[in-house]
Amino acid sequence: MDKRIARYTKVYGKAAAHAGISGKDAIVASFAGRLEDMYASELFRTHNVYPTINVEHVYAVIAMCLELRSHGLKDAQVIDALDVAFADRRRAFSLLLGAIDLLPNCYAIARRWNINDHEKRVADGSIDYDLFEVREHSIEYRISGCRYVDMFESWGVRPLCKVFCDTDTRSYAGLTRHVEFVRHSDLSDGPSCHDEIFEKGY
Repeated sequence: MDKRIARYTKVYGKAAAHAGISGKDAIVASFAGRLEDMYASELFRTHNVYPTINVEHVYAVIAMCLELRSHGLKDAQVIDALDVAFADRRRAFSLLLGAIDLLPNCYAIARRWNINDHEKRVADGSIDYDLFEVREHSIEYRISGCRYVDMFESWGVRPLCKVFCDTDTRSYAGLTRHVEFVRHSDLSDGPSCHDEIFEKGY
């Protein structure tokens, strides 16, 4: 089996087990076959053109969503299963965020992250910004188009892009000493992704 498919099949096995889906061999084989077909699709070739997006990873998550839905899981259950399956990966990132949260220049780091990410996303066309305003102690942006959402929509599971939309929420939940994050809406179930980031104390 292709190494990338084998790696994601192992993760999917954790999600399926958490969801209580029986017949391990059959369910992982079904997932592996689906992901292989998705990687070979014309849609994958169309989407795999954005340097800032790991499209192989996005497609693997979409395949997991499709498989879990095929077993009758509701979207909230799918998201819960994926949260468990990717817990180890997220734990390492949480440790990094915890270390950054201790730094007095934490907001400055978050500010630079946003500026750099905005520049790269605009350059490769992966995000469409209606607003991106950077002030000394705050940042606000509003996004009307997102290729992550487009990929999920192409496979009929747009609401489950919430898995990626919530990445920012989880990240800023680890930066609470100096940074406040406010999400007004996201594109998985709303008209735009509208966020504000504030330096606390100002």
